[in-house]
Amino acid sequence: MVSLTNKAVQAKSNSKSVRFHREYWRKVALGSLLPVLLIIVWEVAGRNGLLNPLLLPTPSIIINEFIYLWQHGHLLSHLQISVWRALAGFTIGGGLGLLFGVLVGFSYKTQKLLDPTFQMLRMLPHLAVAPLFILWFGFDETSKLLLIAKGSFFPLYVNTFLGIRSLDAKLFEVAKVLQFKKWDLLTKLIIPSALPHIFLGIRLSLGIAWVGLVVAEMMGSTEGIGFLINDARSMSIVATVFAGIIIFAILGKLSDALVLAIERKSLRWHNNFTGR
Repeated sequence: MVSLTNKAVQAKSNSKSVRFHREYWRKVALGSLLPVLLIIVWEVAGRNGLLNPLLLPTPSIIINEFIYLWQHGHLLSHLQISVWRALAGFTIGGGLGLLFGVLVGFSYKTQKLLDPTFQMLRMLPHLAVAPLFILWFGFDETSKLLLIAKGSFFPLYVNTFLGIRSLDAKLFEVAKVLQFKKWDLLTKLIIPSALPHIFLGIRLSLGIAWVGLVVAEMMGSTEGIGFLINDARSMSIVATVFAGIIIFAILGKLSDALVLAIERKSLRWHNNFTGR
């Protein structure tokens, strides 16, 4: 009897796994449809002379350039440096954004003190502050990391603040009745309830980190994918420029997919509308 029950449970689990994988690959195929069609149209138009190869090379030429850069070792070294810069800058800026988002969201007085300044700094564009960072900190890693951190700070700060302030006031009343201490209130109520907004902030901060990386490496760097793009632009090697752009797009998509996967596992308890 126990054996039959175990087999039934295992069969049910296998059925769920099969449905999950089918649904996953269906989504992948559907999401890849438009990019694949665009690439095909692009390749056909280029091969038939409808596009200027000096300005818009075909996907096959870009792939060959990518293979050339990889085989000659240029791509891997630049890629490692860019990934390290992006992750380090995001860790600094995103970590501070999360910290101050919790502080400002939790305290009305802290909001009055800090939020107006943060909102003013949030409006400063990367291209406006990049020359100042270079003048203050030079062309070394400090200026690049600070520029990336500056962009990564605000999305996570704003979304963490919004997540905390969106909580139902009745939950705080219940926590007060249960005599929650401030630490328990923060770890058992505020942070878990604000997690959907926090994960959104992480995804946005990662995207801005890659944008900040491009700006930092194109304005003052001798290494990295951004430098590779800028160097190719100066020599009119458009295929290398496209290869660098595609690399940034792939890195951004992979990092976003990783955070999204962690979010789904962390928020299994959270029921939300997924579309029809």
